[in-house]
Amino acid sequence: MPFDPAWPQNGQNIDADRFRGQFAGIIDLIGSGSGINAAQVDSTNTLPPSTPANASVSVVGNTLHFTFEIPQGQEGPMGQQGPPFSQAVVDAVNTVNPGDPAAVGVSFDGTNVRFTFDIPRGNDGMNGSDGAQGPPGNDGGDGAQGQPGNDGPQGPPFAQAVVDAVNTVDPGQSAAVGVSFDGTNVRFTFDIPRGNDGTNGSDGAQGPPGEISQAQLDSAISGTSANTNGVSTLDTGFADPDMEAIRQKLNEMILNGRR
Repeated sequence: MPFDPAWPQNGQNIDADRFRGQFAGIIDLIGSGSGINAAQVDSTNTLPPSTPANASVSVVGNTLHFTFEIPQGQEGPMGQQGPPFSQAVVDAVNTVNPGDPAAVGVSFDGTNVRFTFDIPRGNDGMNGSDGAQGPPGNDGGDGAQGQPGNDGPQGPPFAQAVVDAVNTVDPGQSAAVGVSFDGTNVRFTFDIPRGNDGTNGSDGAQGPPGEISQAQLDSAISGTSANTNGVSTLDTGFADPDMEAIRQKLNEMILNGRR
């Protein structure tokens, strides 16, 4: 079959036998001394999946020019989900020059989210009304020390740190810290396990109650005799010292028995 430079047309399905014939025709042209002494691939284009492959050949001077159109493969299945992260690590906090922008670098090493912070320091404050240090006075007499100036301008703001939540988890679970960055704030979430309940007694169990509780004792006393509440004291003193001592002791006994 002689070589046909007009076949195949764009978008035309390729017939295998005729395609082989085209290459055979090219070989015949080369062998017949047609002057073709070079071959060049002009382009290799990727087509959508399931589109027919295509190839075209042309002769320019002594050179064969090839163009290939090859469909891409079907999309493969989704890969398995990567491992979750549970820790956040701050690798470095760097101080950069005044005026440099603050920056936060974040990377993931497969287990930890790693942070690097660049924080600009503030500009140096200026002294004196003109922004310069006043000259020292002469021997403290006719010269005066320049007055301190106002504080320098505040450096550019850095992202704020915000605690979104502090969660109490069950005893035995691991404490955890979640860290994220929303472009302005570094946000933290803490998971803190609570302690195990305490136990009483040497064997870890609540001891038995006593034989009589305070409530039982109060109930038993209620309604009983008021003791000396109904006995009057001796309020008239005696001239005799011995009788007066006895009177005072008797009053003391009466008063101690009341409730």
